[in-house]
Amino acid sequence: MPLETLEPNPVWSAGAHEDTVDTLEAHSDELVYKVWGGDWCKDCRSQLPDFGAALDAAEIPEEHIEHYELDQNKEGPGVDEYDIEYIPTVVVERDGEEIARFVESEAVPIAVYLAGEIRAALDDAA
Repeated sequence: MPLETLEPNPVWSAGAHEDTVDTLEAHSDELVYKVWGGDWCKDCRSQLPDFGAALDAAEIPEEHIEHYELDQNKEGPGVDEYDIEYIPTVVVERDGEEIARFVESEAVPIAVYLAGEIRAALDDAA
C-alpha cells in the first residue's frame, strides 16, 4: 500500500532547494529510495510530503521509489532486514548497496540531508 504522506506537498518550492533537486536529479537513474513510514505517524505526516515533492521535482522515476507502510507497532516489510526502528526512515541504495540513510529527524529536511549524503558518497568519490 502506498504511503499517502509521500504525496508531494503542492506548496513546496523546488526553486528554494535548487542544489538539493539538482543532486537528486543528477543521480535519478542510479539510486533507489526506500521509504518506511506510516500515515498515522505525525513525523511522517510533517516530513514526507516535502520529500515527495523533492523526488517529484527531481523527476525520480517511480520504479526507483519504494515505500513501506508500517503499522503502529512499527512492523512491516523490510523492518528486520533494514533494522528500521524509527520512522520516517529513508534508505538510499546504489546497485543494492546502502549509501545514505535518514532516520526520523535531522537539523535539515529529508531531501536536503540525503542530497548532502549523496554528494559525499558519490560526487566526492569521483
